Amino acid sequence: MRQQHGNKKGLTHREVPRGVGLLLAMALMNVLLYLCLDQFFISPRSAEDPRRCPYGYFRMGRMRNCSHWLSCEELRTEVRQLRRIGEGAVKRVFLSEWNEHKVALSRLTRLEMKDDFLHGLQMLKSLQSEHVVTLVGYCEEDGTVLTEYHPLGSLSNLEETLNLSKYRDVNTWQQRLQLAVEYISIITYLHHSPLGTRVMCDSNDLPKTLSQYLLTSNFSIVANDLDALPLVDHDSRVLVKCGHRELHGDFVAPEQLWPYGEDTPFQDDLMPSYDEKIDIWKIPDVSSFLLGHVEGSDMVRFHLFDIHKACKSQIPAERPTAQDVLDTYRKVLHSLRDTVMSQTKEML
Repeated sequence: MRQQHGNKKGLTHREVPRGVGLLLAMALMNVLLYLCLDQFFISPRSAEDPRRCPYGYFRMGRMRNCSHWLSCEELRTEVRQLRRIGEGAVKRVFLSEWNEHKVALSRLTRLEMKDDFLHGLQMLKSLQSEHVVTLVGYCEEDGTVLTEYHPLGSLSNLEETLNLSKYRDVNTWQQRLQLAVEYISIITYLHHSPLGTRVMCDSNDLPKTLSQYLLTSNFSIVANDLDALPLVDHDSRVLVKCGHRELHGDFVAPEQLWPYGEDTPFQDDLMPSYDEKIDIWKIPDVSSFLLGHVEGSDMVRFHLFDIHKACKSQIPAERPTAQDVLDTYRKVLHSLRDTVMSQTKEML
């Protein structure tokens, strides 16, 4: 009897470490899962990119060191043009190759548009940052500009890109909201740029607006087409007009529409000018496209309702600033992220 009792007691002592080991393993798995959740939900770009080169230099891809912008001679002899990938009113764009790097070569196509082309080049040179496509080189004499190539192309390709099987894992409301945050970050940067308050004028409809931005391989957004960035200076009472033709539709801000009725023919010199608040009016429409219709996107729209309503004020001065909108978006992103993480942890 004593021997049998001793066997049972020995069995209990052997089983205790196994139970403790199982609990420790589960605890470790939970810790790892929490860390993974943190990495999944927190993916904003840092405000300062340590890889950013000084003015006049660039770095892209796997380049370790910064190189000086390519000169006319280097563009003519070292860049190999492959195929055309785009064309606009000012330039044609060709996929090209330089030093085993894929690059985008833009060529001026109409001499009467040279002023716009040079304006875009000046903006590209002066606004180099994490918000703007990397300038690799340029030649004013030949009317060419070389920039980093982003294979995912224009932001207008977002839906078909995310529908590809290899990108479906990032087709989430979290990633889409992060894209919207980055879009508004670009608008905020332009409104507080080193060159003053700049307005994104090439944005008279949604497709045209989306075509001004590129989607990078790590699912960030950079501004690409800077040919129409006029200056607003409130202190000097300098306002802007986006083009010289009458605009229509509800995508553009109300102050961009001809105010004198259909009975009065449009005259450019009678059209009132306006300020950077036209960019704010368009944010809800661009954001809605970026959010798409994935699970959770309607929840995000609900939390953004008030700020979007403010963006659509008929009175420009009553609209929030780009920084106000950006702050609200970031708060919503962090709040929803924390809520989802908390709910996930409670389920474990």
